[in-house]
Amino acid sequence: MFGNSILKKILVTTAITATMLSVANAADENKYVIATASTGGTYYPVGVGIATIASIKLAKDHKTTFSAITSAGSNENIDMLGKGEVNFALLQGLFGSMAWQGKDEYEGKPQKNLRSITMLWENIEQITIKSKYAKTGNIKDMKNLYGERFSMSDRSSGSRISTETIFSSLGIDYTKLDQQYLGYSPSSTALQDGKVDGMTTPSGVPTSAVTNAFASIGNNDIRVLDFTAEDLKAINDNYPVWNPYTIKAGTYPGQDKDINTISQPNLLVVTKDTPEETVYLLTKTIYENLPFLNSVHKATLDMSIQKAIAGLPMPLHKGAAKYYKEQGIKIPDALIDNN
Repeated sequence: MFGNSILKKILVTTAITATMLSVANAADENKYVIATASTGGTYYPVGVGIATIASIKLAKDHKTTFSAITSAGSNENIDMLGKGEVNFALLQGLFGSMAWQGKDEYEGKPQKNLRSITMLWENIEQITIKSKYAKTGNIKDMKNLYGERFSMSDRSSGSRISTETIFSSLGIDYTKLDQQYLGYSPSSTALQDGKVDGMTTPSGVPTSAVTNAFASIGNNDIRVLDFTAEDLKAINDNYPVWNPYTIKAGTYPGQDKDINTISQPNLLVVTKDTPEETVYLLTKTIYENLPFLNSVHKATLDMSIQKAIAGLPMPLHKGAAKYYKEQGIKIPDALIDNN
């Protein structure tokens, strides 16, 4: 039901965008492209929603329109931004931090052309293991699973990369795990069937894979591991994109205590040479029309002006910073673009 509703909205909003773009062609307007990800995920409908509402609001008076395109995700989006093939893109916070700092895949190739616009919604880290291994309930209990089967999510996924980054930052040697590469639903099924002893499922909450595991196995026999403030600092020393996050008691079946975990942002980024006025107007349009984006995808229910700059891995574009200052948001020095 929800999927059909979203599809209908995308079709309607795409038709509206097409109408706006026909006006744009007649008026020689400025046209911008937003890179998203595959159509099966969250990035694409949210990107279409942003492009649609921005075109509706900005085409007539500001002669500016937007369109959203599919892609392979964060890695390809960064490549397209660097080549000037797109102006805007949705990224996982970790990939944004790697690219900005010139680490890992971007070693020696820092992407200093990137600027942040806003945090969109959060990926909440949920590392669920059998209770018999959760001696303390802290993330360091992962060391108790050395030699045991643990699902790292799909081999090519950002979830695997973020989990490896977290473990490495905390001195957890993930190569000592019997690593399985399963998607979220297959991970949950394998955990319920006793074929793995734990799984990682970074996502918005509640996450159906975790819900199903709690409902089937029970709160006494599985545990979502906690992170301390010290754990968070150690992780952020490498990639400062994570924030503390509390999964409230009752989020999952039988869950009787809060889970103190961490989250990283998904974010909207832009190239630094995109006009300040364009980025200002887009940022303003997003936050003045959140109900529209909420109707396109429930992930955007997590968005608010108060959380707009949380966990951003690179400086804000000056156009976005201008809007936030108008809204009374204090911008830390690390997010100020001095170039």
